[in-house]
Amino acid sequence: MVLVGVPLNLESILAVARDGRTVGLAQGVRERLERCRAYVERLLREGRRVYGVTTGFGRLAQVRIPPSEARSLQRNLLLSHAMGVGENLPQDVVRATLLLRAQSLALGHSGVRPEVVELLLEMLNRGVHPVVPAQGSVGASGDLAPLAHLALPLLGEGFAEYAGEVLPGGEALRRAGLSPIGLEAKEGLALINGTQAMTALGLLTLADALSAVKVADVALAMSLEAIKGSLRPFFPQVFRLRPHPGAARVGGNVLKLCQGSEIMRSHENCPKVQDPYSFRAAPQVHGASRDALGHALEVLLREANAVTDNPLLFPEEDLVLSAGNFHGQPVALAMDYAKIALSELASISERRTEKMLDPAFSGLPAFLAAQGGLHSGLMISQYTAASLVSENKVLAHPASVDSIPTSANQEDHVSMGTTAARHARMVLENLRHVLAIEVRVALEALEYHRPLRAGRGVEAARQALREAIPPLTEDRFLAPDHARVHALLFSGDLLARVEAAVGPLA
Repeated sequence: MVLVGVPLNLESILAVARDGRTVGLAQGVRERLERCRAYVERLLREGRRVYGVTTGFGRLAQVRIPPSEARSLQRNLLLSHAMGVGENLPQDVVRATLLLRAQSLALGHSGVRPEVVELLLEMLNRGVHPVVPAQGSVGASGDLAPLAHLALPLLGEGFAEYAGEVLPGGEALRRAGLSPIGLEAKEGLALINGTQAMTALGLLTLADALSAVKVADVALAMSLEAIKGSLRPFFPQVFRLRPHPGAARVGGNVLKLCQGSEIMRSHENCPKVQDPYSFRAAPQVHGASRDALGHALEVLLREANAVTDNPLLFPEEDLVLSAGNFHGQPVALAMDYAKIALSELASISERRTEKMLDPAFSGLPAFLAAQGGLHSGLMISQYTAASLVSENKVLAHPASVDSIPTSANQEDHVSMGTTAARHARMVLENLRHVLAIEVRVALEALEYHRPLRAGRGVEAARQALREAIPPLTEDRFLAPDHARVHALLFSGDLLARVEAAVGPLA
């Protein structure tokens, strides 16, 4: 069981989001929640002016709300703020968002009753997944629209998916054996103030990116063998003089993948001195992307274990602080950095693809067509990669440099962090296709070096791919080939075959 109220790591978040692991409250969390809830009740009894408890929201914070209207205030908040549009977030993102929302509340500075957190956890455990439109957040005051949609089923409102069927929120709860709850003072605000949608989407994207960077190194090694490139730029001595950790890992991976290569031995005394940058400088480019993704992951894991509410309650100090922990700027900058890093992996991959298809450089048949002219070979594969790389250049424009005022200019600087996270996911999907194209092209190029064998890791990849795709002897419908390569690469099957041959890749 994954416990909330104690620090979550990436593995536990993935276990809940994708593997259906059950969730519960850590020891002492219920007592912590009860203490903070008692403090909210005390504030109400004393008639103190507290944002979102005895006042309206945003620019309406100056409007005093009597205690008798506290429940209506919280319900109205969720109903009015559930104004998202666009495609719905995928189920794994919704599950991660539910988990992170429960985690933030369980840290005990938001003033919700234990029952609220427990219902969030029971929805996870019983598979009640709110329907959450992906668009509509500006990333400050938190992910207001997405989180309002997430929270509505707790009240029996909105919509949720249960057992494969989209139902009204109350019906989804009923079928799962759960009952909706009414909200008390502060609880509606606590449920929607925060960065959990952008953080959940960002974390799942980064988790997938960690496997994509390994695939990028496999693609690089296959292409390097295909063009009879040099392994010298990957020697460890290079990285001792410029000790960026990502570059060293890439260099080590490529040496491991190409170890024992007959192709490499066959051109040891060739007249070439240096390869193009897309091969020779690949450790520096791939490595910089790896380091950027590592930084982004570190930021988002901090965010996953943070209290992002407003106001913040400190019962022991009798202190209520209206502040800006809901502002998504840390996530926005990190995900902008991540999408730039992913874009660069795609950009350099496409350049390697082009080099393999250019006979003037590769010495191989043009576009790897056995009978060029009558057949076009893999010509259009590079066009597709070029299209995706150009699209990534647009998506990689930093979302965080934009801001637009909301709430009658009360909220005058916003992060656009959810946009950054959404775009990062799109860039990652494009990258996956570009890498699959490079691998497909390298696979065909390696055929022209047979019977010479590639290095052990590259050979393992080649054999796994050849089991799914026959050699290209004449033009044929190529989209199914691409789909099979993509599936092998990103199901983890090809990496498993490669790592079985050479050991774990960094």
